[in-house]
Amino acid sequence: MAPRFLTLADVSEILNVSAPQAYALVRSGELPAIQIGGRMQWRVEASELERYIERMYAETRARNAQGATSDGTV
Repeated sequence: MAPRFLTLADVSEILNVSAPQAYALVRSGELPAIQIGGRMQWRVEASELERYIERMYAETRARNAQGATSDGTV
């Protein structure tokens, strides 16, 4: 069974970004997360990460479609 919550290290590995980039996504609210425990460690729900990835795909498709229509190139 896959874990429900991921650490920021897990997130950075899955997204292939640096730890500071993963932290920035969480701190900005772009990637929803919670802080737990006495040391207030960040945790990202796996389903939230999947939603974030889908959102990024949708934004990329929209950006690409807009670029293709505005300058005539693909």
